[in-house]
Amino acid sequence: MCNESRIMRARPLFLLLALISLLPNAFAQSSERALASHTVIQQTSDELLAAIDGQREELAANPAELYAIVDEVLSARFDAVYAARLVLPRHWARITPEQRQNFVEALYGSLIRRYSSGVLKHHEARVRVTPLRSNPVPISEEDFVTVKTLVTLDDGIEVPVNYEMRWFENLWKIYDVNIEGRSYVFYYRGIFGQEIEAKGIDKVIEDLNAS
Repeated sequence: MCNESRIMRARPLFLLLALISLLPNAFAQSSERALASHTVIQQTSDELLAAIDGQREELAANPAELYAIVDEVLSARFDAVYAARLVLPRHWARITPEQRQNFVEALYGSLIRRYSSGVLKHHEARVRVTPLRSNPVPISEEDFVTVKTLVTLDDGIEVPVNYEMRWFENLWKIYDVNIEGRSYVFYYRGIFGQEIEAKGIDKVIEDLNAS
């Protein structure tokens, strides 16, 4: 009976020690995953700049070609469906699957056009991804991360451009872009909530495609 009692008392201590022994590995994985998010943003920036280098004037005169280049680089790294759901938190469940798909495509297309307008102003030395923080959180809490960058304008002013990312299907994907504190997702959420009530989702999709 005494032996059984000692075993029962020792079990919580054993479990605690076992948990502690796993923490270094968990934090190492956490750091690696967080670092991977920064790598995605750096690679995306590098690829975009390489793709437009030497043809900025031509692309400025041919927006459709510019949009195609930006889409090719960004599409696999942007979670368009998740972004659309965040933009329409109250209406997503009410619209049809076809309307959802149309809205996802229209919203993503609008982002490409707006984002592309600033891409031509970016130069390699002017986009800087800020370093990873030194205190990573446990991996279970790291499904979302903010990657911060600074873009230097012609006048020397640094503009913060932050990317909100989500760990999905073993990949980091962007779902929001925040420029000088202004969120792409929340900007559209504020607009479309009222417009859907007033015009309906199909008209909102039509307007997005025309923007």
